[in-house]
Parts: sequence; C-alpha cells; structure tokens
Amino acid sequence: MPEQSRLVVKKLTPTIGAEISGADLTQPLESAVVREIEEILFDNQVVFFRNQPMTLEQQIRFGKYFGDLYIHPAAGKTTTPIGEGRPKPYASALEDHPEVIKIYADEKSVQAAGEEWHSDVMSEDKPPMGSILRIDELPSVGGDTLFASMYAAYEALSEPMKRFLEPFTAVQDGMKTYGVKSAFDNSRQYPRSEHPIVRTHPVTGRQSLFLSSAFTTRIVQLSPSESDALLKFLFDHVKNSLFQCRFRWEKDSVAFWDNRCTLHQAQWDYFPHRRVGYRVQIIGDKPFYRSGQ
Repeated sequence: MPEQSRLVVKKLTPTIGAEISGADLTQPLESAVVREIEEILFDNQVVFFRNQPMTLEQQIRFGKYFGDLYIHPAAGKTTTPIGEGRPKPYASALEDHPEVIKIYADEKSVQAAGEEWHSDVMSEDKPPMGSILRIDELPSVGGDTLFASMYAAYEALSEPMKRFLEPFTAVQDGMKTYGVKSAFDNSRQYPRSEHPIVRTHPVTGRQSLFLSSAFTTRIVQLSPSESDALLKFLFDHVKNSLFQCRFRWEKDSVAFWDNRCTLHQAQWDYFPHRRVGYRVQIIGDKPFYRSGQ
C-alpha cells in the first residue's frame, strides 16, 4: 500500500469527530486514499487534519475529489461600505476563485461567520454535501469550532417523538441568515426551500435531524404557535453537549464536515483579534426522508 494511504485515525469523542494523520493534502491523492478519507468522514461526520499548508489551488483540488464545488449565493454581497452604517462582511468569495470563501473576523467586525448553530446553506434546494475549511491565521487563544451530531440528536429522541416528526417538513430560509441579520445585501433574494425535519443520509442510510435556528423558520404542517413551540424544543435539543465535539484550531488545520448529518458553531471569543480561513463546499443532493432505514 502506498505510504500516503497509511492513515491513522484518532477519534475526538465516541459520537462525532476524528483527526486523520498520514495524508499530505498538498499533494495529489490516490483514489484509494480519497475513498478511505470519505469512509472515515461517513463514520465520524467530521474529520480534521493538522499541518496542511495548502494553496488555494490545492484546497480546490482536494474538494473536487469528492464532487463538484458549490458557489455560495451570498458571500461578499454588500451594498454599503464600512463607515456608512453597514458592518464589514464576514465572508467573501475570492474574485479569482469564486468557489473559495474567505471567512474572517477582526477588530472591525460586529459579528463572525457561523456564530449560530447551523448546517451550511441548508436553505438551498440541494444544500452542500460537505464543507472543507482551512484556517490560515488565528488568535493565540479562542476561535474553536463546535460540531454536533444530528444522528445522535435524532437517536436521543423517544420513539413516539421520532414517529411524530417523520411526516413534517420545514421552511429553510436564507434571508434569516444572509439578509436581515447579516452584513450581506438584504435587498437580494436568497435560497428558500422546504425540507424534511428528519433526513435520511443517502450513503449511510441513517436518520438525522435537519433543522437549525439559523435557517429554519416554521414547520409547514403545524399552526404558527405549534410550530414555534416544537422548534424551540428542537433548537434546544440539538445543542446538547453530549452530541458534540470541539476542535481547537492551529495554523493550517483543516476540517471536513458532512453537512447532511451535522451542525456546527464558530466561537467568537477572540475579539478584537483576527481569525482568517478559506472554505470550499461540495455540491450536495436534495434532502429526503425514507422510513424503515
């Protein structure tokens, strides 16, 4: 077996997260190594790599091993410059590489990307399958990211609650994150879709919860008051620390997570210090629910 395929896996928790060593992501990878990384991702939902000083081109190449790359609908779209009543945008697509999002926060920021629990762009009709983030610059302390297993969140529910949720769909509205609450241009139209609350993973067949306070606005089949009450319960439920792992970044660390079965939250506990990273995302599939898995 080639040396680059000798991967070592160290789990962060029994539920979610693993660090992978033995792969050099700055170099082309053999197909067997790519498939092995993919299998480790499916088993652990989010995987991490250390000491990967990738160029943008190398990060793009790594992302393309897993599918076509996604172009974000909102990043960097602002209408009012800094100093004229609008905050600095915290994410922007690179001009030469529109599939790459630069994510940053510094002393001029009034918010940071991903402060609220979410799955990336879950308001799309086909949300990104996965996201790959490399941190290039970080504060001396702080700036960790939390990841939560939505498999575990679903499995922790009682059997009657699982059955109760099965027929429900929810509206996922991009305006909730990219418009009203953010530095992005709120005159634009952002993705808005209706997806099952319980989602079946297309590869593993496992069921997970698919909703977040960042995007989910209402449950279609319920009255407004019923929807609000159930969503409040579920938003609180998915934040249970038993479902989580925490990743402490170092320069040139890389995280690769499966958006179909995880939520994540960036910790903005380092203000006014600076944190900079680059992210690519892989085009995904339309969420569905299939019983009997």
